[in-house]
Amino acid sequence: MARIAVGGFQHETNTFSPQLATWEEFERADAWPPFLRGGEMIAGVEGFNIPIAGAIKTLAGLGHDVVPLCWAAAPPSSWVTRDAYEKIAGWMIEDLRAQGPFDAIYLDLHGAMVAEHHQDGEGELMRRVRDVVGGSIPLVASLDYHTNMTPEMVRHATAMVGYRTYPHIDMAATGSRAAELLDRLLKDRRPLYKAYRQFDFLIPLVWQCTLLDPAKGIFELLEEIERGTAKSGQPAGSHNQGIVSVTHTPGFPPADTAQCGPALVVYGHDKAATEAAADRLAEAVRRSEAAFAGKLYTPDEAAVEAIRLAQTATRPIVLADVQDNPGAGGTSDTVGLLRALMAHKARGAVIGMMVDPGAAQAATEAGEGAVLRRGIGAAVGYGGETPVEADWRVVKLGSGIFTGTGPFYGGARFRIGPMALVTDEASGVSAVLACKRIQAADQEMFRHVGVEPARTPILALKSTVHFRADFQPIAETILVVQSTGAHVTDPVELPYKHLRKGVRLRPLGPVHA
Repeated sequence: MARIAVGGFQHETNTFSPQLATWEEFERADAWPPFLRGGEMIAGVEGFNIPIAGAIKTLAGLGHDVVPLCWAAAPPSSWVTRDAYEKIAGWMIEDLRAQGPFDAIYLDLHGAMVAEHHQDGEGELMRRVRDVVGGSIPLVASLDYHTNMTPEMVRHATAMVGYRTYPHIDMAATGSRAAELLDRLLKDRRPLYKAYRQFDFLIPLVWQCTLLDPAKGIFELLEEIERGTAKSGQPAGSHNQGIVSVTHTPGFPPADTAQCGPALVVYGHDKAATEAAADRLAEAVRRSEAAFAGKLYTPDEAAVEAIRLAQTATRPIVLADVQDNPGAGGTSDTVGLLRALMAHKARGAVIGMMVDPGAAQAATEAGEGAVLRRGIGAAVGYGGETPVEADWRVVKLGSGIFTGTGPFYGGARFRIGPMALVTDEASGVSAVLACKRIQAADQEMFRHVGVEPARTPILALKSTVHFRADFQPIAETILVVQSTGAHVTDPVELPYKHLRKGVRLRPLGPVHA
């Protein structure tokens, strides 16, 4: 039995977003737990589809002594404030010093965190951990699919294990895989060789989906490489020679940092085999560059096409409002798509989640059946937008307290404040109002206010890809919409200042100079 310190610090930083990640954002609960420290952490994360929950369960099941440090996460947004970063990192390091010594460390990280004073939030955190525990004990981290993997992260971690799905339905499973790898390292007591590769082009998030090629094929190859070196009768990576683990992270483009972009790392006991595996996977990614593309609709085009398709469809037409995805730093309140649906009288259409605390609270106070003569949306006013004025009938109210049931948010205990379904009776278009930013990636968000997604003719979702896990199975078709939002889909439109030179700003696109 080993004594293993366990902690986590998660944030996906869109440096072009207008909203900072303050300490208060980490302190509160939404779909994930609030800030947790010490003994409360283990019970606090249990049952959630997050890496640390899977890691703790697996490590305890393997007989290890799990020592909790702290865990924190905040919704994607702009920089993590210095105050928030230093509080959380400081407490983690403080507890690491006070409770040591340890045999190993497990960290639940995102991989694309940028603080006001550190471009590489995870690399800096792991450097501080190494300053306390030294360079010899195993440090294994789980990573988000959208990690911007840096050389510092590779250097400080013994190994890193990334998600393999987008939508991310394997978050807890990734934590479990990381824990199994950590257990193996403790038993083998053998150093790992690392083969790290970076790519010189950015991939828009919307085309990174693993339900579709080319990402689907790339991750199938990744798993083939891992499995292909296992001896007969042994699980992949359990043998003493060859490849132990492979991680590929397609990156998070809306992050103005030097190391932004796709990367991969292969771990193995045999240098030649490890380098060869990294080269094989890297070549597959490079060959696929041109395939990371697809059609984007304007809001008006999407509304017109959705109305046309809905006339004969037997299932919902889903519109992905990808640039206002709060899961990538969007404000979740822009109104371009809402205005288009209303203008074209897309009767029966529902858009969510529209995060407007003032409107949600006003609907709650007015009560079901009341009419609100006011604007909704554009609460932040991103891009100079203004609220949509109409007579909004309050159809259904909700507390914002419910449990997710879909593959992505399954088990998540939502606490997102008062919610309301409001309808503009002139156009027949409805909006789901909420108080806290949350990605529209679970059908329960709509059922909570009386909307059955499978019976909705047109469903507009403020999400980029995660919605596909729960909504693609019920959709007739999916249209990707490029409306106003802080998550700019095409990286060419982003004003990078720190990105390293020579990187193509989209597949086969212009080069950053």
